[in-house]
Amino acid sequence: MQTSQAKTLQEKTIIVSVTSDLCTDQRVHRTAITLHLQQYHVIVVGRKLPTSFDIKQPYVTKRFKLWFTSGALFYITYQLRLFWFLLFTKADLLFANDLDTLLPNYLVSKLKNIPIVFDSHEYYTGVPELENRPFIKNIWKSVERFIVPRLAYTITVNESIANLFYDEYKNKFAIVRNIPLQPPVIKVTDIDLFKKENNIPADKFVIILQGNGINVHRGAEELVAAMEQVQNAVLIIAGNGDVIELLMQMVSGFKLHDKVIFKPRMQYDVLMQYTQIANLGISFDKPTNINYLYSLPNKLFDYLHAHTPILASNLPELKKIIEQYNIGYILLNIEANEIANTLNKIINDTELLKQKKNNTYIAAEQLTWEHEKIALVQMVNNALRINQNGGANK
Repeated sequence: MQTSQAKTLQEKTIIVSVTSDLCTDQRVHRTAITLHLQQYHVIVVGRKLPTSFDIKQPYVTKRFKLWFTSGALFYITYQLRLFWFLLFTKADLLFANDLDTLLPNYLVSKLKNIPIVFDSHEYYTGVPELENRPFIKNIWKSVERFIVPRLAYTITVNESIANLFYDEYKNKFAIVRNIPLQPPVIKVTDIDLFKKENNIPADKFVIILQGNGINVHRGAEELVAAMEQVQNAVLIIAGNGDVIELLMQMVSGFKLHDKVIFKPRMQYDVLMQYTQIANLGISFDKPTNINYLYSLPNKLFDYLHAHTPILASNLPELKKIIEQYNIGYILLNIEANEIANTLNKIINDTELLKQKKNNTYIAAEQLTWEHEKIALVQMVNNALRINQNGGANK
């Protein structure tokens, strides 16, 4: 009887939705591949941009082509397309990623009487893009206030954000951190050859700043300015964001073309090759808003799983992991001179850097997706079992 019930559960269809283009969204990919390996039929819904890569995954993907790619009109059209897709597509569970997909998922879950899981990748109403847009912020906050207290199955990325939600809504969020699938898909076995093929000086200390959100208040401008004073090093900026054009202008103005290398957004396995050959990874989010204050960026776990020590800003979630495993350094002030002085000290103290690199191997063994995914799998299994017995949500 138990075998029969398990088989029934594993034939269920789960629709995972997100507003990204699915190309480099590793959290959504980890969710989808984990549920796929649990034998669920997984459909991942996102959008397709003119710059989107072709993707091929073992789960089903659906990407909407929309007339608008940003702003209010994008969100309105995406919400409508997602609502109609969810309404007319068979599903046994809906999995909403972030607040900007939650409303259509919640409405359809009620109309079709199926369970919903909400995964909040950040404290959405605290993002800097909404700080000076009170009207738009209040719209999203109203959606959050209306729906989140009514949800039975909720996930977020760290303890600090989970506490914020609990204080506000008395809803206990499970914690699933952004720990990558391991090991890296492609390992760099010949670092010198990789550097030569990608025009990276072989004799320089390599610093990397990676991410698909290299935006304001994340220390990239100060880091580039600091490179003027950093000796025997090269900085790789890999990814995209709203300050990339400004950073390129700074590099030109400071004449830093031999010290700063830009790499465009790329597939995750390729990005991780650059991370593996780096000597130091950077994460400089500033506590200018509540979302950044309590952030625990993907890049932290990417760095440690690539065995690259980390220099990070003094934020509680970052500091907790870096100090617990002694895998990097904490910078108290995100200011160009302070950054330059710290980087020069790190470069010159090779023995300490070697110790921290060795510690990344210990951290990577303990911080694994195999352990982290347990809360995700249990929540989805519980949601589907409860729904089978009648009634999915609070």
